[in-house]
Amino acid sequence: MGNSAARYRDVFAVGEFRALWLAHIASVVGDQLARVAVSVLVWDRTHSPALSAAAYAVTFLPDLLGGSVLAGVADRYSRRLVMVAADLVRAGVVAELALPGLPLAVQIGALFVVQLLAGPFTAARSAVLPEILDGDRYTVGAGLFGGTYQLALVVGFGGGAAVVTAIGSQAALVVDAGTFALSAALIAVGVSAHRPVGAQPVRRAVWWSSLRGGIEAIATRPQARVLLGIACLCGFYVIPEGLAVAYASQIGVGSGGLGWLLVANPAGTVLGVLVVNRLSPDAKLRWLGPLAVASSALLLPTALAPGLAVTVVLWLLSGVATAHDVVTNAVFTVAVPNSVRGQAVGLAVASLRAAQGVGIAVAGLLAQLMPTSWVIGLAGGLGTVAGVAAAAAWARARAARPADAP
Repeated sequence: MGNSAARYRDVFAVGEFRALWLAHIASVVGDQLARVAVSVLVWDRTHSPALSAAAYAVTFLPDLLGGSVLAGVADRYSRRLVMVAADLVRAGVVAELALPGLPLAVQIGALFVVQLLAGPFTAARSAVLPEILDGDRYTVGAGLFGGTYQLALVVGFGGGAAVVTAIGSQAALVVDAGTFALSAALIAVGVSAHRPVGAQPVRRAVWWSSLRGGIEAIATRPQARVLLGIACLCGFYVIPEGLAVAYASQIGVGSGGLGWLLVANPAGTVLGVLVVNRLSPDAKLRWLGPLAVASSALLLPTALAPGLAVTVVLWLLSGVATAHDVVTNAVFTVAVPNSVRGQAVGLAVASLRAAQGVGIAVAGLLAQLMPTSWVIGLAGGLGTVAGVAAAAAWARARAARPADAP
């Protein structure tokens, strides 16, 4: 399609993409319901804020293991089979969660398994996308997936709680099981097998060789290394999300103000994706570095605790800048070989989750020693310095070898 920007209708014209996108919507809706429903279930049984928060957190932690270890199955089996199998198993486990009277440990363990299987599913889907979308259509398609997820976060903060309140936690989990089953059906009917190129026979495949192959694919490709570094900058600009409650308390706003703070970043990302997807392929790559810097730099004024309205605008603009993630993810995916793409993407996801987890954990400790606004401002400053270094490295990598960009 040359150097012109692809349009959304160009992407939706591809039947396999439509099936994957609809399946994505079903899964995201179900995930939001499950996270809220399980937190409510745990709260109702224990009335413990710590345990309720832990139940919510366990929906994110398994990505570290699922992304680094289980993602390799996407490079050894038909990627359609991996996605369908992961969805069907998750549907069964979530349906079990809906049974009344399950011990708390079983509920949290089941939720861990559900999220663990997201690793191979996401790796397989990410590996399929560049095979069904060519050129700039791939970047636009990947952006649609990211934008859909962020939009679901915006709606889910209030909508998920409202639905669970209306139909009850058990019923919400049954709905979630149904969304996984629907996703599996859409993929089984609408997506081709997409067998990995150069995959080893199953009898010869070992976890370590797969993991090593993914690591080598990233380590030996300068662009892939730099792109992974840019992606891990999220460890800085995710910190406002982790400290939003404490910051809201510092500036003296109630739950309504907290809601604005929580939706500012994902709402900005949705807007940013719409803008980025209108850029030409070359412009997307040129703006990747500056946007990576801006994502953190826009958080710097938060150190002054400027009040709710100004903070929401700053965090919203930071979210707009984080739309560079859709370009980063898309170019990274095509920068690694198809034969190990699933494992490489899984490792990238694990690295992102580690960066986010470490960033929020360290920020939480610092917030015990200094005002929350200072911690967020410090994160913005460190992220800006790291972003400038990453942007310079990206410019050098592009100059050394033209990007295998869509």
